[in-house]
Amino acid sequence: KRDGEDVTIIVAGCVAQQEGQSLLRRVPEIDLVMGPQYANRISDLLEDVANGNQVVATEASHIMEDSTKPRRQSATCAWVNVIYGCNERCTYCIVPTTRGVEQSRPVESIVDEVKELISQGFKEVTLLGQNIDAYGRDMMPKRKFSDLLRVVGETPGLERLRFVTSHPRYMSLGVVDAVAETSAACEYFHVPFQSGSNAILKAMGRGHSRERFLSIVDRIRQRLPDAAITADVIVGFPGETEQDFLDTLDIMEQVKFDAVNTAAYSPRPNTPAATWESQLTEEVKQDRLRRINDLCDLHAEERRARMMDRVVQVLVEERNVKKPTQVMGRTTHGYIVYFDGDIEELRGELVNVKITRCQRYYLAGEIAEEGEEVTKILPEV
Repeated sequence: KRDGEDVTIIVAGCVAQQEGQSLLRRVPEIDLVMGPQYANRISDLLEDVANGNQVVATEASHIMEDSTKPRRQSATCAWVNVIYGCNERCTYCIVPTTRGVEQSRPVESIVDEVKELISQGFKEVTLLGQNIDAYGRDMMPKRKFSDLLRVVGETPGLERLRFVTSHPRYMSLGVVDAVAETSAACEYFHVPFQSGSNAILKAMGRGHSRERFLSIVDRIRQRLPDAAITADVIVGFPGETEQDFLDTLDIMEQVKFDAVNTAAYSPRPNTPAATWESQLTEEVKQDRLRRINDLCDLHAEERRARMMDRVVQVLVEERNVKKPTQVMGRTTHGYIVYFDGDIEELRGELVNVKITRCQRYYLAGEIAEEGEEVTKILPEV
């Protein structure tokens, strides 16, 4: 641009939201600075830029129902936002100060979008929210996320329904019941617990205890004993002792997650924890990250090994890019499965597959013979 090329420079996202006008002062060539809540209005903002203006769109904004469609990962699976923003104040997180307050979309508009997606050929929908269990608490009258799950799950033509991300502080046991009682809902839960230490959870401002998290896991295992449970966890948070870390490993051992997104704590600008004097050394953080990742891998392998010789239902999404004669799809648990097949014939189809190989983070198999039914693991009576 400094050489005279006709380009438009846009900085968008959470950091852009936080920095705002200061970005223009540091880099005058920037044309547009915008927060995430303005994504659905980018065409209007670019028109303003085309008229010769530098634009900063970072003010708090109420969502508009012409919201931009979330990214469609495939022709089979789609994402649908149901709530924007976050009211939490976790001491390590920049999101609440950049994405604004929680704003739930009307049930009717969510259902209409799902119906439109189904008419376009999508088979699976994932409902999205930074704190999805808070859905409806900003409405008058208030609504429950568990009720939304049931309503969306009844949409004709919807084969599969998922949702992320749950918060242990707000996730009601009714959500577990709704998944168990809604045929389209997948037996999959993503519930970040972040730490197994109550002292660290308090320092993080999470608003829940390890006991609360484990009670949610117990309910899932009671109602849906074969369900997949995944999580997020941070190690090396300021002030974390070796015992605090061992408490986290203890939760890992109790639950045996299907997958965990792990991270060593890193300070974020303008967050409380970044200024604390109790920061851990990189050496300690990386050691704990290595140890927890080793345990994650062990449990992931163990969880997938139980699928050996079982018949599972796979929603076919794409070709296996490493082996074009195979297709790739997922089970209701979210496990990736590869098997021989023609993608042009099978894309978007539900196929029963017998598992013949179990790897740490994927499964492989062959199309089940006619009459072989999906293996069901039912709760104890």
